Amino acid sequence: MINLRIKKQKTLSRCAGVLIPLSSLPSDQGIGSLGKETYKFIDFLHSAGQSCWQVLPLVPTGYGDSPYQSCSSFAGSILYIDMHSLADEGLIDRNEISQCCGKNKSCVDYIETEIKKSKLLEKAYYNSTDKKSSEYINFCDQNSYWLEDYAAFMAIRRHFDNKPWYEWRDDIKFRNETALNILKDKLHNEIEYYKFCQLIFYKQWQKLKKYANDMGIQIIGDIPIYVALDSADVWASPELFQLDSSLIPTAVAGVPPDMFSATGQLWGNPLFDWNAMESQGFQWWKRRIFHNTLLYDMIRIDHFIGILNYYSVPYGEATAENGTWKTGPGEKLINAISLVTGDKKIIAEDLGIITPNVIRVLKKSGYPGMKLMEFGFDGNPLNKSLPHMFEKNCIVYGGTHDNETLTGFFLHQKSKTINFAQSYLNVHRRKDITWGIIRSAYASIAVLAIFQLQDYMELDNSARINTPSTIGGNWCWRLTSDMLTDELAEKIKKLTVLYGR
Repeated sequence: MINLRIKKQKTLSRCAGVLIPLSSLPSDQGIGSLGKETYKFIDFLHSAGQSCWQVLPLVPTGYGDSPYQSCSSFAGSILYIDMHSLADEGLIDRNEISQCCGKNKSCVDYIETEIKKSKLLEKAYYNSTDKKSSEYINFCDQNSYWLEDYAAFMAIRRHFDNKPWYEWRDDIKFRNETALNILKDKLHNEIEYYKFCQLIFYKQWQKLKKYANDMGIQIIGDIPIYVALDSADVWASPELFQLDSSLIPTAVAGVPPDMFSATGQLWGNPLFDWNAMESQGFQWWKRRIFHNTLLYDMIRIDHFIGILNYYSVPYGEATAENGTWKTGPGEKLINAISLVTGDKKIIAEDLGIITPNVIRVLKKSGYPGMKLMEFGFDGNPLNKSLPHMFEKNCIVYGGTHDNETLTGFFLHQKSKTINFAQSYLNVHRRKDITWGIIRSAYASIAVLAIFQLQDYMELDNSARINTPSTIGGNWCWRLTSDMLTDELAEKIKKLTVLYGR
Protein backbone atom coordinates (compact mmCIF):
# COMPACT_ATOMS: atom_id res chain seq x y z
CA MET A 1 0.00 0.00 0.00
CA ILE A 2 1.52 3.34 -1.06
CA ASN A 3 1.65 5.97 1.66
CA LEU A 4 -0.10 9.06 0.31
CA ARG A 5 1.74 11.41 2.63
CA ILE A 6 4.01 13.28 0.23
CA LYS A 7 7.53 14.16 1.29
CA LYS A 8 7.72 17.92 0.73
CA GLN A 9 10.58 19.18 -1.41
CA LYS A 10 12.79 21.97 -0.04
CA THR A 11 12.52 25.39 -1.67
CA LEU A 12 15.21 26.38 -4.17
CA SER A 13 17.71 29.13 -3.49
CA ARG A 14 17.14 32.44 -5.30
CA CYS A 15 18.92 32.37 -8.66
CA ALA A 16 18.65 32.92 -12.43
CA GLY A 17 19.25 30.88 -15.54
CA VAL A 18 19.11 30.57 -19.31
CA LEU A 19 16.93 28.31 -21.45
CA ILE A 20 18.42 27.06 -24.71
CA PRO A 21 18.44 23.53 -26.15
CA LEU A 22 21.76 21.83 -26.76
CA SER A 23 20.78 21.50 -30.41
CA SER A 24 20.84 25.30 -30.76
CA LEU A 25 24.42 25.82 -29.62
CA PRO A 26 27.29 26.45 -32.08
CA SER A 27 29.51 23.67 -33.39
CA ASP A 28 31.10 22.59 -36.66
CA GLN A 29 29.02 19.39 -36.71
CA GLY A 30 25.60 20.48 -38.00
CA ILE A 31 24.07 20.69 -34.52
CA GLY A 32 25.10 21.69 -31.03
CA SER A 33 27.40 19.05 -29.56
CA LEU A 34 29.10 17.99 -26.34
CA GLY A 35 32.28 19.62 -27.57
CA LYS A 36 34.35 22.75 -27.01
CA GLU A 37 31.70 25.29 -28.12
CA THR A 38 29.33 24.07 -25.44
CA TYR A 39 32.09 24.39 -22.83
CA LYS A 40 32.51 27.98 -24.03
CA PHE A 41 28.78 28.50 -23.58
CA ILE A 42 29.07 27.34 -19.97
CA ASP A 43 31.89 29.86 -19.53
CA PHE A 44 29.50 32.51 -20.88
CA LEU A 45 26.83 31.52 -18.34
CA HIS A 46 29.40 31.76 -15.56
CA SER A 47 30.57 35.20 -16.68
CA ALA A 48 26.92 36.33 -16.84
CA GLY A 49 26.40 35.33 -13.21
CA GLN A 50 23.93 32.60 -14.09
CA SER A 51 23.31 29.58 -11.88
CA CYS A 52 21.22 27.38 -14.19
CA TRP A 53 21.11 26.12 -17.74
CA GLN A 54 17.78 24.61 -18.80
CA VAL A 55 17.98 22.20 -21.73
CA LEU A 56 15.28 20.41 -23.68
CA PRO A 57 15.15 16.60 -23.62
CA LEU A 58 18.48 15.09 -24.71
CA VAL A 59 16.75 12.00 -26.10
CA PRO A 60 16.69 11.12 -29.83
CA THR A 61 14.28 13.31 -31.75
CA GLY A 62 11.22 11.81 -33.43
CA TYR A 63 8.27 12.90 -35.55
CA GLY A 64 8.76 16.45 -36.80
CA ASP A 65 12.29 16.47 -35.28
CA SER A 66 10.68 16.87 -31.87
CA PRO A 67 12.54 15.76 -28.72
CA TYR A 68 9.06 15.25 -27.21
CA GLN A 69 8.34 12.38 -29.65
CA SER A 70 11.34 10.20 -28.95
CA CYS A 71 12.02 6.52 -29.58
CA SER A 72 13.30 6.26 -26.00
CA SER A 73 12.74 7.93 -22.64
CA PHE A 74 16.24 6.94 -21.53
CA ALA A 75 18.66 7.07 -24.47
CA GLY A 76 20.76 10.08 -25.39
CA SER A 77 20.74 11.43 -28.93
CA ILE A 78 23.79 10.35 -30.90
CA LEU A 79 23.58 13.66 -32.79
CA TYR A 80 25.08 15.41 -29.76
CA ILE A 81 28.19 13.22 -29.60
CA ASP A 82 31.31 15.33 -30.20
CA MET A 83 33.29 13.91 -33.09
CA HIS A 84 36.48 15.75 -32.13
CA SER A 85 36.66 13.76 -28.90
CA LEU A 86 36.46 10.55 -30.91
CA ALA A 87 39.26 11.83 -33.14
CA ASP A 88 41.33 12.58 -30.03
CA GLU A 89 40.93 8.90 -29.08
CA GLY A 90 42.03 7.81 -32.53
CA LEU A 91 38.65 6.30 -33.38
CA ILE A 92 37.97 8.42 -36.48
CA ASP A 93 39.95 10.60 -38.86
CA ARG A 94 39.69 14.26 -37.87
CA ASN A 95 39.57 15.29 -41.52
CA GLU A 96 36.25 13.48 -41.86
CA ILE A 97 34.53 15.65 -39.26
CA SER A 98 33.89 18.47 -41.70
CA GLN A 99 31.51 16.09 -43.48
CA CYS A 100 29.13 16.42 -40.50
CA CYS A 101 28.71 20.12 -41.02
CA GLY A 102 25.50 21.17 -42.75
CA LYS A 103 25.54 24.00 -45.24
CA ASN A 104 23.39 26.22 -43.00
CA LYS A 105 25.10 26.85 -39.67
CA SER A 106 22.06 28.78 -38.40
CA CYS A 107 19.64 25.85 -38.77
CA VAL A 108 19.82 22.12 -37.97
CA ASP A 109 19.28 19.65 -40.81
CA TYR A 110 18.42 16.57 -38.74
CA ILE A 111 18.35 14.05 -41.59
CA GLU A 112 21.68 15.11 -43.08
CA THR A 113 23.37 15.34 -39.69
CA GLU A 114 22.15 11.92 -38.55
CA ILE A 115 23.26 10.22 -41.77
CA LYS A 116 26.74 11.73 -41.64
CA LYS A 117 27.31 11.35 -37.91
CA SER A 118 26.07 7.75 -37.95
CA LYS A 119 28.69 6.85 -40.58
CA LEU A 120 31.46 8.26 -38.37
CA LEU A 121 30.07 6.55 -35.27
CA GLU A 122 30.01 3.21 -37.05
CA LYS A 123 33.68 3.70 -37.95
CA ALA A 124 34.43 4.58 -34.33
CA TYR A 125 32.63 1.44 -33.16
CA TYR A 126 34.60 -0.88 -35.43
CA ASN A 127 37.88 0.91 -34.62
CA SER A 128 37.31 0.70 -30.88
CA THR A 129 39.20 -1.93 -28.89
CA ASP A 130 37.22 -1.18 -25.73
CA LYS A 131 33.94 -2.88 -26.66
CA LYS A 132 34.59 -5.52 -24.00
CA SER A 133 36.34 -3.28 -21.50
CA SER A 134 35.27 -3.21 -17.87
CA GLU A 135 33.93 0.31 -18.45
CA TYR A 136 31.69 -0.90 -21.27
CA ILE A 137 30.54 -3.98 -19.36
CA ASN A 138 29.77 -1.95 -16.23
CA PHE A 139 27.84 0.64 -18.26
CA CYS A 140 25.74 -2.06 -19.90
CA ASP A 141 25.09 -3.77 -16.55
CA GLN A 142 24.14 -0.57 -14.74
CA ASN A 143 21.79 0.51 -17.53
CA SER A 144 20.38 -2.87 -18.50
CA TYR A 145 16.89 -1.85 -17.31
CA TRP A 146 16.53 0.27 -20.46
CA LEU A 147 19.60 -0.27 -22.63
CA GLU A 148 18.86 -3.87 -23.68
CA ASP A 149 15.41 -3.05 -25.00
CA TYR A 150 16.54 0.22 -26.59
CA ALA A 151 19.51 -1.29 -28.45
CA ALA A 152 17.43 -4.24 -29.65
CA PHE A 153 14.63 -1.90 -30.73
CA MET A 154 16.96 0.27 -32.79
CA ALA A 155 18.72 -2.65 -34.45
CA ILE A 156 15.46 -4.42 -35.26
CA ARG A 157 13.90 -1.25 -36.60
CA ARG A 158 16.83 -0.82 -38.99
CA HIS A 159 16.47 -4.51 -39.95
CA PHE A 160 12.84 -3.86 -40.86
CA ASP A 161 13.70 -0.84 -43.04
CA ASN A 162 12.97 1.67 -40.24
CA LYS A 163 9.29 0.77 -40.09
CA PRO A 164 7.53 1.48 -36.77
CA TRP A 165 7.42 -1.52 -34.43
CA TYR A 166 3.66 -1.99 -34.86
CA GLU A 167 4.33 -2.77 -38.55
CA TRP A 168 6.94 -5.44 -37.81
CA ARG A 169 6.10 -9.10 -38.32
CA ASP A 170 3.84 -10.40 -35.57
CA ASP A 171 6.27 -12.62 -33.66
CA ILE A 172 8.64 -9.67 -33.13
CA LYS A 173 5.87 -7.12 -32.72
CA PHE A 174 4.35 -9.23 -29.93
CA ARG A 175 7.80 -10.13 -28.55
CA ASN A 176 7.67 -13.90 -28.94
CA GLU A 177 10.63 -14.93 -26.83
CA THR A 178 12.04 -17.59 -29.14
CA ALA A 179 11.72 -15.53 -32.32
CA LEU A 180 13.07 -12.43 -30.61
CA ASN A 181 16.15 -14.22 -29.29
CA ILE A 182 16.92 -15.67 -32.73
CA LEU A 183 16.71 -12.23 -34.33
CA LYS A 184 18.76 -10.61 -31.57
CA ASP A 185 21.50 -13.19 -32.08
CA LYS A 186 21.49 -12.40 -35.79
CA LEU A 187 21.73 -8.67 -35.08
CA HIS A 188 24.31 -8.96 -32.30
CA ASN A 189 26.84 -6.52 -33.80
CA GLU A 190 24.16 -3.94 -34.57
CA ILE A 191 22.83 -4.16 -31.02
CA GLU A 192 26.32 -3.74 -29.59
CA TYR A 193 26.83 -0.69 -31.81
CA TYR A 194 23.82 1.08 -30.28
CA LYS A 195 25.06 0.26 -26.78
CA PHE A 196 28.50 1.62 -27.69
CA CYS A 197 26.96 4.90 -28.91
CA GLN A 198 25.13 5.30 -25.61
CA LEU A 199 28.33 4.74 -23.64
CA ILE A 200 30.02 7.49 -25.66
CA PHE A 201 27.09 9.88 -25.23
CA TYR A 202 26.87 9.40 -21.47
CA LYS A 203 30.64 9.68 -20.95
CA GLN A 204 30.70 12.98 -22.84
CA TRP A 205 27.57 14.29 -21.11
CA GLN A 206 28.81 13.50 -17.60
CA LYS A 207 32.13 15.19 -18.36
CA LEU A 208 30.31 18.31 -19.58
CA LYS A 209 27.93 18.28 -16.61
CA LYS A 210 30.84 18.06 -14.17
CA TYR A 211 32.44 21.07 -15.85
CA ALA A 212 29.19 23.02 -15.52
CA ASN A 213 28.75 22.05 -11.88
CA ASP A 214 32.35 22.99 -11.11
CA MET A 215 31.59 26.41 -12.63
CA GLY A 216 28.56 26.78 -10.34
CA ILE A 217 26.03 25.99 -13.08
CA GLN A 218 23.21 23.55 -12.36
CA ILE A 219 21.56 21.83 -15.30
CA ILE A 220 17.78 21.64 -15.50
CA GLY A 221 16.55 18.74 -17.59
CA ASP A 222 13.17 18.46 -19.23
CA ILE A 223 11.18 15.24 -19.51
CA PRO A 224 7.97 14.86 -21.51
CA ILE A 225 5.14 13.34 -19.53
CA TYR A 226 4.26 11.05 -22.46
CA VAL A 227 6.29 8.82 -24.78
CA ALA A 228 5.97 8.24 -28.51
CA LEU A 229 3.99 5.25 -29.80
CA ASP A 230 6.92 4.17 -31.96
CA SER A 231 9.32 3.84 -29.07
CA ALA A 232 11.29 1.18 -27.24
CA ASP A 233 9.26 2.06 -24.14
CA VAL A 234 5.91 1.05 -25.65
CA TRP A 235 7.27 -1.93 -27.62
CA ALA A 236 9.00 -3.35 -24.52
CA SER A 237 6.10 -2.74 -22.09
CA PRO A 238 2.80 -2.52 -24.01
CA GLU A 239 0.90 -3.59 -20.90
CA LEU A 240 1.65 -0.20 -19.34
CA PHE A 241 -0.22 1.72 -22.05
CA GLN A 242 -3.80 1.98 -23.22
CA LEU A 243 -3.54 -0.44 -26.15
CA ASP A 244 -5.97 -3.08 -27.39
CA SER A 245 -5.19 -6.77 -28.01
CA SER A 246 -3.74 -5.85 -31.42
CA LEU A 247 -1.46 -3.29 -29.72
CA ILE A 248 -3.32 -0.37 -31.28
CA PRO A 249 -3.98 2.62 -28.97
CA THR A 250 -7.51 2.95 -27.67
CA ALA A 251 -6.96 6.62 -26.78
CA VAL A 252 -4.22 9.20 -27.24
CA ALA A 253 -3.01 12.37 -25.54
CA GLY A 254 -3.76 15.99 -26.34
CA VAL A 255 -5.31 19.14 -24.94
CA PRO A 256 -8.80 20.55 -25.64
CA PRO A 257 -9.66 23.60 -27.74
CA ASP A 258 -8.64 26.90 -26.17
CA MET A 259 -7.79 30.48 -27.10
CA PHE A 260 -4.72 29.27 -28.99
CA SER A 261 -6.35 26.50 -31.04
CA ALA A 262 -10.00 26.09 -32.02
CA THR A 263 -9.57 22.32 -32.46
CA GLY A 264 -7.20 21.72 -29.56
CA GLN A 265 -3.85 19.95 -29.86
CA LEU A 266 -3.81 16.29 -30.85
CA TRP A 267 -0.42 15.04 -29.66
CA GLY A 268 -1.12 11.42 -30.54
CA ASN A 269 0.98 9.85 -27.76
CA PRO A 270 -0.43 6.64 -26.28
CA LEU A 271 -1.84 7.18 -22.81
CA PHE A 272 -0.53 5.35 -19.77
CA ASP A 273 -2.57 2.57 -18.22
CA TRP A 274 -2.30 4.03 -14.75
CA ASN A 275 -3.91 1.02 -13.06
CA ALA A 276 -1.32 -1.28 -14.60
CA MET A 277 1.46 1.09 -13.58
CA GLU A 278 0.18 1.28 -10.02
CA SER A 279 -0.02 -2.52 -9.80
CA GLN A 280 3.74 -2.55 -10.51
CA GLY A 281 4.43 0.13 -7.91
CA PHE A 282 5.05 2.72 -10.63
CA GLN A 283 8.37 0.98 -11.27
CA TRP A 284 8.68 2.35 -14.83
CA TRP A 285 8.24 5.93 -13.63
CA LYS A 286 10.63 5.47 -10.72
CA ARG A 287 13.29 4.16 -13.10
CA ARG A 288 12.67 7.05 -15.45
CA ILE A 289 12.98 9.70 -12.74
CA PHE A 290 16.01 8.01 -11.16
CA HIS A 291 17.71 7.88 -14.55
CA ASN A 292 17.13 11.61 -14.99
CA THR A 293 18.55 12.38 -11.54
CA LEU A 294 21.84 10.99 -12.86
CA LEU A 295 21.70 13.37 -15.83
CA TYR A 296 20.46 16.60 -14.28
CA ASP A 297 20.52 18.69 -11.13
CA MET A 298 16.84 19.61 -11.47
CA ILE A 299 14.07 17.99 -13.51
CA ARG A 300 11.16 19.79 -15.13
CA ILE A 301 8.20 17.49 -15.76
CA ASP A 302 6.47 18.72 -18.89
CA HIS A 303 2.64 18.88 -18.72
CA PHE A 304 2.72 18.03 -15.02
CA ILE A 305 -1.02 18.59 -14.66
CA GLY A 306 -1.53 15.43 -16.76
CA ILE A 307 -0.47 13.43 -13.70
CA LEU A 308 -3.57 14.72 -11.92
CA ASN A 309 -6.04 15.16 -14.79
CA TYR A 310 -5.35 14.07 -18.35
CA TYR A 311 -7.17 14.64 -21.60
CA SER A 312 -8.10 11.46 -23.47
CA VAL A 313 -8.92 11.56 -27.19
CA PRO A 314 -10.36 8.42 -28.87
CA TYR A 315 -7.80 6.91 -31.24
CA GLY A 316 -8.48 7.82 -34.86
CA GLU A 317 -9.94 11.28 -34.21
CA ALA A 318 -8.70 13.95 -36.61
CA THR A 319 -8.67 16.68 -33.93
CA ALA A 320 -8.68 16.94 -30.13
CA GLU A 321 -12.23 18.31 -30.00
CA ASN A 322 -13.95 15.11 -28.87
CA GLY A 323 -11.74 14.20 -25.93
CA THR A 324 -12.71 13.82 -22.29
CA TRP A 325 -10.96 14.54 -19.00
CA LYS A 326 -9.79 11.57 -16.93
CA THR A 327 -8.33 11.31 -13.44
CA GLY A 328 -4.63 10.47 -13.18
CA PRO A 329 -2.71 8.84 -10.32
CA GLY A 330 -1.90 12.18 -8.67
CA GLU A 331 -0.37 11.87 -5.24
CA LYS A 332 0.27 8.14 -5.59
CA LEU A 333 2.73 8.75 -8.42
CA ILE A 334 4.30 11.81 -6.79
CA ASN A 335 4.87 9.82 -3.62
CA ALA A 336 6.42 6.95 -5.60
CA ILE A 337 8.90 9.12 -7.51
CA SER A 338 9.86 10.99 -4.34
CA LEU A 339 11.47 7.72 -3.23
CA VAL A 340 14.12 8.02 -5.97
CA THR A 341 14.73 11.76 -6.39
CA GLY A 342 17.21 12.05 -3.54
CA ASP A 343 18.30 15.68 -3.21
CA LYS A 344 17.38 16.55 -6.81
CA LYS A 345 14.56 19.06 -7.31
CA ILE A 346 11.42 18.69 -9.43
CA ILE A 347 9.84 21.61 -11.34
CA ALA A 348 6.19 21.24 -12.33
CA GLU A 349 5.12 22.61 -15.72
CA ASP A 350 1.65 23.53 -14.48
CA LEU A 351 0.52 25.62 -17.45
CA GLY A 352 -3.00 25.00 -18.68
CA ILE A 353 -6.19 24.34 -16.74
CA ILE A 354 -5.24 24.76 -13.09
CA THR A 355 -7.78 23.11 -10.79
CA PRO A 356 -7.90 23.47 -6.99
CA ASN A 357 -6.52 19.92 -6.80
CA VAL A 358 -3.45 20.90 -8.84
CA ILE A 359 -2.81 23.84 -6.50
CA ARG A 360 -3.25 21.62 -3.43
CA VAL A 361 -0.89 18.89 -4.67
CA LEU A 362 1.78 21.39 -5.72
CA LYS A 363 1.67 22.95 -2.28
CA LYS A 364 1.96 19.56 -0.57
CA SER A 365 4.82 18.41 -2.78
CA GLY A 366 6.76 21.66 -2.63
CA TYR A 367 7.29 21.53 -6.40
CA PRO A 368 7.58 25.05 -7.83
CA GLY A 369 5.16 25.84 -10.65
CA MET A 370 5.72 28.17 -13.60
CA LYS A 371 4.75 31.72 -14.56
CA LEU A 372 5.02 33.03 -18.13
CA MET A 373 5.29 36.80 -18.30
CA GLU A 374 4.47 36.79 -22.01
CA PHE A 375 0.88 36.07 -20.98
CA GLY A 376 0.70 38.78 -18.33
CA PHE A 377 -0.12 41.93 -20.26
CA ASP A 378 -3.81 41.59 -21.10
CA GLY A 379 -4.70 44.67 -19.06
CA ASN A 380 -5.89 42.73 -16.01
CA PRO A 381 -3.88 43.89 -12.96
CA LEU A 382 -4.77 40.59 -11.22
CA ASN A 383 -3.29 38.45 -14.00
CA LYS A 384 -1.36 35.63 -12.28
CA SER A 385 1.52 36.05 -14.75
CA LEU A 386 2.40 39.52 -13.44
CA PRO A 387 5.23 39.71 -10.88
CA HIS A 388 3.21 41.40 -8.13
CA MET A 389 0.92 38.33 -8.18
CA PHE A 390 3.71 35.73 -7.82
CA GLU A 391 4.21 33.44 -4.86
CA LYS A 392 7.81 32.83 -3.81
CA ASN A 393 7.99 29.16 -4.78
CA CYS A 394 7.64 29.59 -8.53
CA ILE A 395 9.80 29.77 -11.62
CA VAL A 396 9.27 32.84 -13.80
CA TYR A 397 9.92 32.62 -17.54
CA GLY A 398 9.57 35.19 -20.26
CA GLY A 399 8.30 32.33 -22.42
CA THR A 400 9.22 28.71 -23.04
CA HIS A 401 10.51 26.94 -26.14
CA ASP A 402 6.87 26.65 -27.28
CA ASN A 403 6.31 30.41 -27.23
CA GLU A 404 7.27 33.33 -29.38
CA THR A 405 10.35 35.24 -28.37
CA LEU A 406 9.45 38.28 -26.26
CA THR A 407 10.55 40.68 -28.97
CA GLY A 408 8.64 38.73 -31.60
CA PHE A 409 5.51 38.63 -29.45
CA PHE A 410 5.37 42.38 -28.85
CA LEU A 411 6.01 43.22 -32.50
CA HIS A 412 2.41 42.29 -33.37
CA GLN A 413 0.44 43.12 -30.22
CA LYS A 414 -2.39 45.67 -30.17
CA SER A 415 -1.87 49.14 -28.75
CA LYS A 416 -3.80 48.25 -25.59
CA THR A 417 -1.34 45.45 -24.76
CA ILE A 418 1.69 47.58 -25.62
CA ASN A 419 0.46 50.52 -23.53
CA PHE A 420 -0.27 48.32 -20.53
CA ALA A 421 3.15 46.66 -20.77
CA GLN A 422 4.97 49.99 -21.03
CA SER A 423 3.05 51.41 -18.11
CA TYR A 424 3.57 48.33 -15.94
CA LEU A 425 7.29 48.06 -16.75
CA ASN A 426 7.86 51.83 -16.67
CA VAL A 427 9.44 51.94 -20.12
CA HIS A 428 8.61 54.45 -22.85
CA ARG A 429 9.53 52.60 -26.04
CA ARG A 430 8.25 49.34 -27.46
CA LYS A 431 11.80 48.13 -28.05
CA ASP A 432 12.53 48.44 -24.31
CA ILE A 433 9.75 46.04 -23.30
CA THR A 434 11.85 42.86 -23.57
CA TRP A 435 14.52 44.03 -21.12
CA GLY A 436 11.82 45.63 -18.99
CA ILE A 437 10.27 42.19 -18.59
CA ILE A 438 13.63 40.62 -17.76
CA ARG A 439 14.30 43.29 -15.12
CA SER A 440 10.80 42.89 -13.65
CA ALA A 441 11.19 39.11 -13.42
CA TYR A 442 14.63 39.38 -11.81
CA ALA A 443 13.25 41.84 -9.26
CA SER A 444 10.26 39.61 -8.44
CA ILE A 445 9.87 37.29 -5.48
CA ALA A 446 10.04 34.21 -7.76
CA VAL A 447 12.79 31.90 -6.58
CA LEU A 448 14.18 31.31 -10.08
CA ALA A 449 14.07 33.51 -13.19
CA ILE A 450 14.74 31.84 -16.54
CA PHE A 451 14.76 33.44 -19.97
CA GLN A 452 15.45 32.06 -23.40
CA LEU A 453 18.84 33.15 -24.66
CA GLN A 454 17.04 34.66 -27.66
CA ASP A 455 15.24 37.05 -25.30
CA TYR A 456 18.46 38.32 -23.77
CA MET A 457 19.61 39.00 -27.34
CA GLU A 458 16.26 40.62 -28.26
CA LEU A 459 15.76 38.36 -31.29
CA ASP A 460 12.48 38.18 -33.17
CA ASN A 461 10.45 35.08 -34.08
CA SER A 462 12.96 33.98 -36.69
CA ALA A 463 14.77 32.58 -33.62
CA ARG A 464 11.70 30.77 -32.29
CA ILE A 465 12.32 27.14 -31.27
CA ASN A 466 8.88 25.59 -31.74
CA THR A 467 5.36 26.50 -32.84
CA PRO A 468 2.98 23.87 -31.37
CA SER A 469 0.67 21.98 -33.75
CA THR A 470 2.88 22.73 -36.76
CA ILE A 471 5.28 20.47 -38.63
CA GLY A 472 8.43 21.74 -40.29
CA GLY A 473 10.76 24.56 -39.37
CA ASN A 474 10.74 23.69 -35.67
CA TRP A 475 13.60 22.70 -33.32
CA CYS A 476 16.20 23.87 -35.84
CA TRP A 477 17.28 27.41 -34.84
CA ARG A 478 20.96 27.73 -33.98
CA LEU A 479 23.11 30.27 -32.26
CA THR A 480 26.34 31.44 -33.86
CA SER A 481 29.50 31.94 -31.81
CA ASP A 482 29.68 35.68 -32.36
CA MET A 483 26.36 36.21 -30.54
CA LEU A 484 27.84 35.35 -27.13
CA THR A 485 29.60 38.63 -26.43
CA ASP A 486 31.30 39.91 -23.30
CA GLU A 487 28.98 42.92 -23.40
CA LEU A 488 25.88 40.71 -23.24
CA ALA A 489 27.33 38.68 -20.38
CA GLU A 490 28.08 41.85 -18.44
CA LYS A 491 24.58 43.24 -19.07
CA ILE A 492 22.98 40.06 -17.71
CA LYS A 493 25.35 39.89 -14.75
CA LYS A 494 24.53 43.43 -13.66
CA LEU A 495 20.86 42.50 -13.20
CA THR A 496 21.80 39.21 -11.56
CA VAL A 497 23.88 40.98 -8.93
CA LEU A 498 21.47 43.89 -8.52
CA TYR A 499 18.54 41.64 -7.65
CA GLY A 500 20.43 39.07 -5.56
CA ARG A 501 20.24 36.18 -8.01
